[in-house]
Amino acid sequence: MTVPPVELELAADFPSATRDEWRKLVLGVLRKSGVAGEDASPDEAEDLIATSTYEGISIRPLYDAADGAALAPTGLPGLAPFVRGARPQGANTDGWDVRALHSHPDAGLTSQAVLADLENGVSSLWLRLGPAGLPLDGLATVLKDVYLDLAPVVLDAGPLTAEAAAAFLALADARGVPASQVSGVLGADPLGLAARAGTAPDFTAVRALAPRVAAEYPRLRTLVVDARAYHDAGGSDAEELGASIATGVAYLRELTAAGLGVDDALGQLEFRYAASADQFLTIAKLRAARRLWARVAEVCGAPAQLRAQRQHAVTSAAMMSRRDPWVNMLRTTVACFAAGVGGADAVTVLPFDSRLGLPDDFSRRIARNTQTLLQEESSLIRVVDPAGGSWYVETLTDQLAAAAWAIFTEIERAGGIAATLADGSLRARLDATWTARADALAHRRDPLTGVSEFPNLGETLPAREPAPTAEPAGGLPTITYDQDYEALRARSDAHTAATGARPVVFLATIGSVSAFTGRSTFAANLFQAGGLATPDAGPGTDPAVIAAAFTASGAKVACLCSADKVYAEWAAPVAEALRAAGAERIWLAGKAGARAETDAAAGVTGYVFAGCNAVEVLSTTLAAVGVA
Repeated sequence: MTVPPVELELAADFPSATRDEWRKLVLGVLRKSGVAGEDASPDEAEDLIATSTYEGISIRPLYDAADGAALAPTGLPGLAPFVRGARPQGANTDGWDVRALHSHPDAGLTSQAVLADLENGVSSLWLRLGPAGLPLDGLATVLKDVYLDLAPVVLDAGPLTAEAAAAFLALADARGVPASQVSGVLGADPLGLAARAGTAPDFTAVRALAPRVAAEYPRLRTLVVDARAYHDAGGSDAEELGASIATGVAYLRELTAAGLGVDDALGQLEFRYAASADQFLTIAKLRAARRLWARVAEVCGAPAQLRAQRQHAVTSAAMMSRRDPWVNMLRTTVACFAAGVGGADAVTVLPFDSRLGLPDDFSRRIARNTQTLLQEESSLIRVVDPAGGSWYVETLTDQLAAAAWAIFTEIERAGGIAATLADGSLRARLDATWTARADALAHRRDPLTGVSEFPNLGETLPAREPAPTAEPAGGLPTITYDQDYEALRARSDAHTAATGARPVVFLATIGSVSAFTGRSTFAANLFQAGGLATPDAGPGTDPAVIAAAFTASGAKVACLCSADKVYAEWAAPVAEALRAAGAERIWLAGKAGARAETDAAAGVTGYVFAGCNAVEVLSTTLAAVGVA
């Protein structure tokens, strides 16, 4: 007997809603919360709660079919302009290439780590060679048990690219690997090296290698466009994209000048992008990158099937924290998810302890297993273009592509990527973005879990062997999002090591537990982000008792914590008692409001609140307690 399907028409039981009706409801909430005035119109509701990216793209709270109607065509998966991926089947059947980075200078240890990776899910190797990693003479040892016809090898040797490439190709030849089976990337990136080192680009190795590789090694690429230099300098996603496309165009010019046709030249490039914990921007960035490069290839006259961009996504080094490094597992998981959904061909997850030194076996295992879980258990590889059709993602992709194209064309008008690196104009653009980002981090609009939010003063960081530090220097800076807070924590740690005790901010909690807990929790979280211990007075309103507890704590700085109604009666007398007890600075948790004059007269010297400049507050406080 055939059972007819049951049709569930749940939506039919509810009246349909329009966007205008939604706006009216949102406006009502905004008026109650004080965000919108009584004269605000429903048309303003979305703008009032929209946010902006560092490119100036407005992120609205709601997207619908009307947003998708005006977008540029995205095509089909596997077809130009490749927004939806370079392969018709997506990542299906075999998933993306799981690529592991190795930079340990001990060739024997690296060989063991490489084999452990390849036996447990890794499908290609990324080897950092030279002073910043493995010595060139250790390459044969590292690869002695690796099947070079099965595992692609990506080299990263900076100024030693020519020597590293020669050693790798000689090794493959000596082991009898057919040239047709050697795969990977030789890692030449003269413009990326110039960006990091502040030197003029040297294309000598590229001109010698590329024609040979194109003629003899069909599965090997010569050049990588490593756009992470611009991301690591604090740049926005659009700046990273614009600079990468400009670099790719510069490499096409060099390759065609060396005698390659456009089709062969395109086949010599791989693009490397940072994948951050902002999952939607990362997804949109990878999709937009393919659209941009497809347009460049189209203008160059390449056939449609050769316009796809080969992408390698690497979890952002800038977003990784040194403190509470376990949180990095969450960051890299989100970033890896975004890279996979965004259609990256290869993905590298940096180990969670990479800021502490050379990763150990456990952190490397977590890094590769993150990808295995996402591919196999989360079934990401079983869906073609998972983000396709999302009005938000499609709109963001379109806007990001437009912003990046504008930057790319501006770079080209200025003489190209090498010229803008040499004259400092690109650096100035990146610096401006980093200034804006640093301000957002300082005000905790961009929170860092374990660093600016919920720090753990009692943590013991895992011990790791120091990593080689001979990275190029002199060009674009290498920033980390936690660097201002890390500097504050380092000051506090030095003081603790010298004195045997952490610097202290005393929390002068006033009234009942229910009255002060909200603000005392906020204040403790804030001050601990600077490495300051935060003992408190407990419940009570007696100024003398609170002052005595302050004296017993050994603190020089205090912070009043309670509700506004309690402040009205007790803030002034408690502040006066603390001042009499020797408090050199007194903060108040909350905004100044109408009582500012009274607070100042009683000795309150500043306010801490959501949106205050936390870095400035912490630096001022450390100075007040005698921490240099």
